[in-house]
Amino acid sequence: MLHSSLSESLPFGARRAPNGTLALDYRKVAALAAPLIANNAIQVVFNLTDTWFIARISSQALAAASAVQWLSLVVIFLLGGVSQAAQALAARAAGGRRLSRAAHAAWTCLWVVLWLSPLFVLASLAGQRILAPFGLDPVIQGLAADFWFPRLLGAPVGLALYALLGFFNGVAKPRVALAVAIAAAGLNAGLNPLFIFSFGLGIAGAAWATTAAQVIALAGVIGYFLNARNRRRYFTHATWRPNRRRMWRSFAFGAPMGILISADLLGLSLFQIMQVRSGLLDGAATQLAMMLTSIAYLPGVGLAQTGTTLVAQAIGAGEGDWASRVGTRIILATAIFMGATGLVLALSGPWITQWFLRASDPLAAAAAHLAAQLLWLAAIYQFFDGLNIGSGFGLRGAGDVRVPAVIVAVCSIGVFTPLTYVLTFVLGWGAIGGWLALVINVLLLGSGLWLRWRSAAWRSLNGSVRPDHRNRANHPHGNSDDDRGRNSPHEGPRGAQ
Repeated sequence: MLHSSLSESLPFGARRAPNGTLALDYRKVAALAAPLIANNAIQVVFNLTDTWFIARISSQALAAASAVQWLSLVVIFLLGGVSQAAQALAARAAGGRRLSRAAHAAWTCLWVVLWLSPLFVLASLAGQRILAPFGLDPVIQGLAADFWFPRLLGAPVGLALYALLGFFNGVAKPRVALAVAIAAAGLNAGLNPLFIFSFGLGIAGAAWATTAAQVIALAGVIGYFLNARNRRRYFTHATWRPNRRRMWRSFAFGAPMGILISADLLGLSLFQIMQVRSGLLDGAATQLAMMLTSIAYLPGVGLAQTGTTLVAQAIGAGEGDWASRVGTRIILATAIFMGATGLVLALSGPWITQWFLRASDPLAAAAAHLAAQLLWLAAIYQFFDGLNIGSGFGLRGAGDVRVPAVIVAVCSIGVFTPLTYVLTFVLGWGAIGGWLALVINVLLLGSGLWLRWRSAAWRSLNGSVRPDHRNRANHPHGNSDDDRGRNSPHEGPRGAQ
């Protein structure tokens, strides 16, 4: 029987105003956003934990982590961009009340990650060759390679975990991801001293601890994904079969996301490597400042992820105008939040930078002082980084992934990297010059992606905002190409949100 309540046909986060138009339901949006923001705030704790323990080893270990941190993520996201697609695909299916299709989107992304796993094994073994062209100090390069191997070897586990959590975020159940993030952060904090010091693995132990924590978290998420409630609602147990066509489509949709992230991170990786080559002091201060800016960045990503779910569900429900309105509000909220947080970090920089360095380290005082200066440069670009992140995630929810990838690639590789080299080495400005280049890059990225969102070019993509009034059956065999079949005995044809 069709549901008669008007609210059940509305996109998630919307309510019907007295004049009959759609209005933002702030209670529902806050219920979605708060766990996503908290989840990414927990990732800050995750990163701070690793940085704190690595800094206990030595300033050389901290500089090595700085040199390889972004470069390892470049490879991970370049190969595993499909994990980024799960949230948008699940959200769009949920917006159209095709709940079994949402579950199958998650399974499809997991199959693609498994299919790509051998590439990560090869990448993990090539650490020394990948790092060799950058001309790092031999000691730092050796430490960086030690960190690289377990980081890349365990990457498929992290990608699979991200894909499954993307499903829950897409169907507006972000508390699952928050619970997993808290558990993983606690495990990571407990495993770091065990692997780094007790097992004597040094900097490699930090990467092994992360992988071990993610393995345990992934096992727990799979168990929850397949519990009785989710089997009844989403048919998670009946949608696991791989479908080659959908695997390819998911890969093709996720690949530009991976390219976008990889291009951005490649620019940041080369930026950090150049700071390390500029000097041990510049490298350590840059790593410390980057870690602290994650206090603004990662919660900002959580808020932007809210936009992905809201925009994709609105499009799945055929509400293009509403997708535009709610996406714009989330983008501006992300920019304001990050700008305000960046200012607070800059003001408190002289105090907080000293917490992460050993007093006995001869470079500690100088590194803390330089990092505090760099936080003021970071404060300048945080608002535009919010526009960059918010617009990027909104466009992802709208299915517009190729043009944003081109924008980011051109800015990060064509502008940011050569400008960093000139300001850092040619003009001899060191870390200050490198961070000035970062400010210019973020201003370009934020402006470019915001204009892309406001152009509304995404409306014409694949007829993505045309209402679909067909009877959407929630069919347990969601891996068929058209979702035809019997209605679920547990839901109406347009199952409750």
